Amino acid sequence: MRLSILDHGHRRRAKLFLALTSAMSRVDSPDIVKMLLYRPGFLARPLLELTADAMRGPSYWTAGEREYLAMCTARLHQCPFCIDTHAELTRIAGHGEIDPDDPASARPQLRAVRQFLDLTSRTPDRINAGETTAGVPDLPEHALQEALHVNLVWNIVNRLANAFGFTLREGQLHSGTRALHRFGYRFPSFLLADGPAPDHGDVVANLRHAVLDTPATTDPALRAAAVAAAAAGEALPAPWQSYATTVRDASFRITDTDMDRLTAAGHSEDQIFEVTVAAAVGAALHSFDAGRNALAQKTTG
Repeated sequence: MRLSILDHGHRRRAKLFLALTSAMSRVDSPDIVKMLLYRPGFLARPLLELTADAMRGPSYWTAGEREYLAMCTARLHQCPFCIDTHAELTRIAGHGEIDPDDPASARPQLRAVRQFLDLTSRTPDRINAGETTAGVPDLPEHALQEALHVNLVWNIVNRLANAFGFTLREGQLHSGTRALHRFGYRFPSFLLADGPAPDHGDVVANLRHAVLDTPATTDPALRAAAVAAAAAGEALPAPWQSYATTVRDASFRITDTDMDRLTAAGHSEDQIFEVTVAAAVGAALHSFDAGRNALAQKTTG
């Protein structure tokens, strides 16, 4: 990965867990697991709470269909790590109801909600309630809300996977996807213990507050600015502005050179990690809020 702290900066309990699971599976721990176990109170704990419910909780959508939607979001972000992972998970979690290689195999409701999610992800500032939801008139509102939660999770993770340079190594696709499916996107609680876990009313609010308010190496104002810049294009001090914009709009374009430029400007890897997370979460929440607003207008219109 592009940040060494995500490979080697874990607490002792996480290092022991990573070493043990790697020894048992004879496969190195996937990059996504390493990232989630680094400072879990800042991102992973609320994100995993959201993910477990979105991907394996009760839903109008089957587990296989939710994995398919995750794969489609990964294609939108041009994230090879997540495309391959969720294509495999679609096969594992599904029961033949959807073929990840054949979009036409999706039931009409899934095709309709995929279009809805694509619009909220691509053009959150320009969505029109009537146009955005025109293709999903027969879907219950809770089905659309559930799909928005799936999309929120992977709009975050895809950007982070691209920015931090996640790669799939030999054996990881098979072992990692099966572990994720078996445990329902849940990690042992002792690995996520990182101070008190505030409850701000729901899982999305908890995620917002964790990224914005958790004590960190960057000033909360900088993280708030990164969230705002990703959501509404507000100004950030150089060199963060161009970097946050790339995280938002084209995370697949981020290279080692971008990281080198930030460190040459005097920023630590922890600071880069925090601003990247804030920008990714800000962009994803902007799309999520736009989708929710479109549904609210449809309901009241």
